[in-house]
Amino acid sequence: MDGVSVKRALISVFDKSGIEDFARALADMGVEIISSGGTAKAIEARGIKVRYVQEWTGFPEMLGHRVVTLHPKVHGGILALRDDPSHQEDMKKYGIEPIDLVCVGLYPFENVVARPDCTLAEAVEMIDIGGPTMVRAAAKNHRFVGIVTDKSQYSLVLDEMRANSGKLSDDLRARLARQAFAYTAHYDSAISSHLAGRLGEEFPERLTFSYRKSADLRYGENPHQKAAFYVGADASEACVARARLLGGKEISYNNYFDANGALELVKDFAPPAVAIIKHANPAGCAIDDDLVEAYRKAYLGDVNAAMGGIIAVNRPVTADLASAIVESYKRWGKAAGAGGFFAEIIIAPSFEPEALGIIRAREGWGGDVRLLETGPLSSRRNKEKFVKYVVGGLIVQDRDLLGLNEDCWRVVTKRKPSKSEMDDLRFAWLVCKHVKSNAIVLAKDNALLGAGAGQMSRVNSARLATMLSKAYGGGNVVDTKGCVLASDAFFPFPDSLDWAVEAGASAVIEPGGGKKDADVIARANELDLAMIFTGTRHFNH
Repeated sequence: MDGVSVKRALISVFDKSGIEDFARALADMGVEIISSGGTAKAIEARGIKVRYVQEWTGFPEMLGHRVVTLHPKVHGGILALRDDPSHQEDMKKYGIEPIDLVCVGLYPFENVVARPDCTLAEAVEMIDIGGPTMVRAAAKNHRFVGIVTDKSQYSLVLDEMRANSGKLSDDLRARLARQAFAYTAHYDSAISSHLAGRLGEEFPERLTFSYRKSADLRYGENPHQKAAFYVGADASEACVARARLLGGKEISYNNYFDANGALELVKDFAPPAVAIIKHANPAGCAIDDDLVEAYRKAYLGDVNAAMGGIIAVNRPVTADLASAIVESYKRWGKAAGAGGFFAEIIIAPSFEPEALGIIRAREGWGGDVRLLETGPLSSRRNKEKFVKYVVGGLIVQDRDLLGLNEDCWRVVTKRKPSKSEMDDLRFAWLVCKHVKSNAIVLAKDNALLGAGAGQMSRVNSARLATMLSKAYGGGNVVDTKGCVLASDAFFPFPDSLDWAVEAGASAVIEPGGGKKDADVIARANELDLAMIFTGTRHFNH
């Protein structure tokens, strides 16, 4: 294996963890170490010989350490082409020595600006200048220079040098260079995004996103599609992207998407909540002071669709809940006509140790179900935008984080909702927000009875929700009379209300704003329905 010999290395990192061992290993292989500031002191403190940058350049550090490596001897040593006679002549003329390896770790801009109290001055001071300049210079000249930008690369570089008589191969240098450009691009993207936020520019003229690969996936939506999972930098919100996998098989493309939908649904509720998602739509959802009862009601929402679904909980999974989950079919499934039960993922803030043991011990699927632990849920939400891809471009919008927004609600019918109807209307409206449009939700006793999702006409969504509500729990667990209906958008015609009554609904909640609102209200009064217009819609395409 051919390559370039590493005889001189320039090291400058903010995060010093592991750098002393890396420098010692290089020094043991006869590499001269050049460094400055805290990095040089940390290396020197371990008894490793260091040549300070200011001594090497003959120019002192200045402007409070802002100008150290911005010098022709540094960048000439990095950028010089070893096989270009004119470059070699300039190096000899100006006393420039070649640098074969550059190791740089930038200022932690993202960590600092993540603090709620971070000032603009503090943010600006964390914008690294010399570091990115050296990274880009070394990456550009990777034909002759190796560039290390992450401590995970230390062992990779050292192993190859040991196996190759102190040389770095052309392939490794090229791969390190590609990673280096991604590193500086991510850094600049974080700075640009932060400054745009401070300036109130929600949609700047240039939009950049930078994510780090978390995992390669077996495939995408279908086996013929390749896929990988990437994670963003904003860690202010508990989410699927930063959840910890406690056990089970690897997570698939569709699993991630459905798990995100399930978690976002239960995050909208303050009381204990359980949701079961199947193919991006709620198959079941319920809230209850008793978490096990919330799960029971959610499971019975559509016992057939629950099979192979994603379970999300907004409370820690207890031993009692774990037992209820693994015994769902034994407890309720047979009476409901289900053919058994298996969960793909259970996602929750945490799992009690006993709960983990119960789930893992479940014969047939305990070892396969994925357990995702998000950490504590809170009302805090990421400021990131919601993005959808179209061929050749992106559609970007704010996340739909609007909750009940009851200040805008108004009762438009003669009959006002009762207290129990109002409780169910609030629940149904939040669930409806997470159902694919056209969305119709039927609910009772803070439990989802049936959802009509993604139909081309709203009346068909109402028909589908009615059919599912009649089959709730196998049709022998709950009387649907007195349930409520929620619609994610206004009714274009009054006919959906007839289906609401057919399902047993006594109250309706919808945005209003249609041309036939007067006809819809009149029909609601004829049917003795209570109806609320929210003034807000929740399309979820």
